[in-house]
This record gives sequence, C-alpha cells and structure tokens, in this order.
Amino acid sequence: MNDEQSTYKHLIRMVGIKKFYEMGSTVVKALRGVDLNIEKNEFVAIVGPSGSGKSTLMYIIGCLDAQTDGEYYLEDQDVRKLNHNRLADIRNQKIGFVFQSYNLLPYATALENVELPMIYNKVPTRKRRQRAKEILQLVGLEHRTNHRSTDLSGGEIQRVAIARALANSPKILLADEPTGNLDSKTGKEILQIFEELWKNGHTVILITHDQAIASRTQRQIQLYDGEIVA
Repeated sequence: MNDEQSTYKHLIRMVGIKKFYEMGSTVVKALRGVDLNIEKNEFVAIVGPSGSGKSTLMYIIGCLDAQTDGEYYLEDQDVRKLNHNRLADIRNQKIGFVFQSYNLLPYATALENVELPMIYNKVPTRKRRQRAKEILQLVGLEHRTNHRSTDLSGGEIQRVAIARALANSPKILLADEPTGNLDSKTGKEILQIFEELWKNGHTVILITHDQAIASRTQRQIQLYDGEIVA
C-alpha cells in the first residue's frame, strides 16, 4: 500500500446526501439524506426498486452529478470543492463506469473502444494499444479484438465495456445494472468477472434492482424512496 492509499480514512464517505430536482412546480426528492461509507476493496451492491434513488446516488458517487445538500468525500477530498477539471480527472482516472446501455462507439473495434479513455489520458499509442489488448484478454475477448461493436453479442459488448472501464486502472468500478440486458447465463459470467476484479483489489459497486445479483456481493445497501433502509 502506497502513502496515498494509506492516508485517507474511508475511500468514500457521504453524510446527509440529498438530491432534489425541480420539475415544473413539483420538487422531486430523489435522495433524502443518505449516510454511507465504502472502504477500499469492498464489493458492494446498491439495491432498490425503480425510483428508489440508486441511479442518482451512483451519479453522485461517480462525480457525474452534484448533490443538492450534504457532504461527499472521496479519499478525504471534499468533492464539492473540486473544479471541473479536477472532477474530469477523477472520472477519467479513479472511477471506471459500466453502463447498462454500454455506451460504446458502434463502428469502432473492441480495441479502439478500450483505447478511448487512455487517449483522453494522453497515454502513448504503443503503450495504450498493449494495455487494451491485455485487458481484453483479461475479460476473455482476445479473439474479438478487431471486431466492431456491431458484430458482437450482448455479453461480448458488456465485456468490452468492462475492459474500457479498466483502461486507466481506476480504484473504483461503478456498474449500473450490468446484467440488465443479458440472458441469465451471460449475466452470471459477467458477475464472475466483477468478482474476480474485486478479488484482485478493485472496489466494485453494483447498482441493481435484482436481489439475486445483490446477494453475490460482499455487502448490500438497500435504498427505498431516497433513503437507506437496510
């Protein structure tokens, strides 16, 4: 463990997080005061029904959105005090995102999709290409390196999305309903990849409505109507 890793008390600490949206004359209270700690190398599920606030919480954890009120510390840094450039650096270097809709470039190859975050991070061409090949091998897709996204199955596309999330060696993996569009067999294979990544030292946070998926994780956080209930 290096000095940077050993100095912070919690990887993620949230105190009284609220998120309100104004929709016309109506105020939607998506989060109503969430207190949450997540430690380094935890495998956590944030679980709840549609409308419970779990996706809103994921966006705040991932620095894609800001809370209306409350405190969020990432490695003891007050996220609210960080400027746009610093937040962009965090999203690119410390957090890897796996979205239910995949968000891959459809006509780019698997290799090119995995390279993309490293291009933003200004990794030299040869180094990023080698890194992309290694990660695709890690998720079992070395034989599909030069295939376009449009030529891949749903499970293969999700594996590319996971590989892309790992490109810049993030500390945190955030996955939003990562098996939502997959059949049960492929979904189990994808969950197995997340389990292996956790065992290899990553902090993995799954967002899901499925209690069976949540039960595969180390710890479950139940959200209901914008509050943690269990």
